[in-house]
Amino acid sequence: MGHRCFEVDVAAKVAHVRLSRPDELNSMVREFWTELPEIIRDLDARGDVRAVVLSSTGRHFTAGLDLAVFTAGFPGMSSDGEIGRSRAYLRQVLMVLQDAFSSLEQARMPVLAAVQGGCIGGGVDLVCAADMRYASADAFFQVAETNVGMTADVGTLQRLPKLLPEGLARELAYTGRRLTAPRAAELGFVNEVFATHEELVAGVLEIAAEIAAKSPLAVWGVKEMLLHARDHSVADGLAHVAAWQTGMFQAPDLMESITARAEGREPEYPDLLPIPDGL
Repeated sequence: MGHRCFEVDVAAKVAHVRLSRPDELNSMVREFWTELPEIIRDLDARGDVRAVVLSSTGRHFTAGLDLAVFTAGFPGMSSDGEIGRSRAYLRQVLMVLQDAFSSLEQARMPVLAAVQGGCIGGGVDLVCAADMRYASADAFFQVAETNVGMTADVGTLQRLPKLLPEGLARELAYTGRRLTAPRAAELGFVNEVFATHEELVAGVLEIAAEIAAKSPLAVWGVKEMLLHARDHSVADGLAHVAAWQTGMFQAPDLMESITARAEGREPEYPDLLPIPDGL
């Protein structure tokens, strides 16, 4: 199936999803918002994909939201319609946009973002929803919505303060200043900075392959627990992992790990089961 905004390849249990409109700076046109969650959920549903690398093409990772998405309006919204219904409809539109990025968190496998050049506006919303972020030396991150008279509304203001010191997250959001890759690495927002775009993509694919070699059930559990812990108390997190382990922790993957180590080989774990498509 072809996409306007993305190219997708799967090899050795790692999916590589690339933003593929470099001449338009990978701006987020209308199709972007439906294609991204469809791609992520389709990869998740397969069961055999154990990590996703999200990268881009051209000079910049993304210039963010294409404002024509809003200025052109949406089906069902009319400027001369009843104001309450029109505003309620816009709220639903925004929730659809938010859901596109939340799909990265909802996936069972980790999503690794590889950022080159500018990661602007909606790009920051996007990478904040990824499990990890990596950057090329020329990369920068910018909460640009403030610079055009908007409040960021699809995830940055909710996730960024969990990933950076709150004061700095506020400064970036209030001022619209750029956060450079080296500074982002110092602060832990990105895990590693690579010299070039090519080295970035190769390096992140290598990390994804390392993740893909682990038990996918164990990795899913780690992701589930970390996201739950972010939004809950320690006591709630401990209760959640106890319930998870009671049902999900079974002997075969552990025994395969022990056996493989004793035999001097890499362990081989079964894939996750596909997500049911209806009943």
